[in-house]
Amino acid sequence: MINVSTLIENLQEIREKSPLIHNITNYVVMNNTANALLSIGASPVMAHAIDEVEEMIQIASALVINIGTLNREWVDAMILAGKAASKKGIPIVLDPVGAGATSYRTNVCKQIIDECKPTIIRGNASEIMALVNANIQTKGVDSTNTSDLAVDSAKSLALATNSVVVISGQTDYITDGKNVETVQNGSPIMARVTGLGCTATAIVASFAALNADKLQAATHGMAVMGIAGEIAARKATGNGSLQVHFLDELYNLNAETIKNTIKL
Repeated sequence: MINVSTLIENLQEIREKSPLIHNITNYVVMNNTANALLSIGASPVMAHAIDEVEEMIQIASALVINIGTLNREWVDAMILAGKAASKKGIPIVLDPVGAGATSYRTNVCKQIIDECKPTIIRGNASEIMALVNANIQTKGVDSTNTSDLAVDSAKSLALATNSVVVISGQTDYITDGKNVETVQNGSPIMARVTGLGCTATAIVASFAALNADKLQAATHGMAVMGIAGEIAARKATGNGSLQVHFLDELYNLNAETIKNTIKL
């Protein structure tokens, strides 16, 4: 079981050190992701040009690779950045958006996994299952499976890639292939806001930047994501206001709120 005191300490450390999180992410979520990282206390940079990604990695504390809006030049930049991050020894968090929807997406994910060796892979149930079973198909970027159905696939993927695998869903599952942690915070309305999964990936990266225990870091990130979303949903009147409240809850999150709300 994750130690809540360590989670609180890690959150404070993020706010004190403001780690630079290098995001190669999709057009849809750049603004939301950057604001979420700022709200939690991290420092975001969105850099995807081939000419600068390797240099940017030299000052970054973690790398997010998100394949949401793919093109060949971006894939080349992702591979360059991933190799540079691996060489530097900073965590790489892969978000396999839409894996299983097309063979191109699935193959790009597998190329990134093979060449960059991600530290953490975070996706929805269908995406994680598609990385293990080529016969699994997704509906665009939405999951057609519940998170509990993907646990065995996640464990297999974690062992095959030597990474921590995170499944987002009504219950979040986090595994290193042997151990499985769960987070049950959140709200169904979060699924109605585009890019919150991508936001979760970036928040996980901010914790991974400062915590060498990547299973713990990933669980901490998902817990903070779920807590902020759950409290925001209580105040929201719809998915539009949820986005605003979500950023506010990330910004105002404190030890008391975490202790009173967390569901591990």
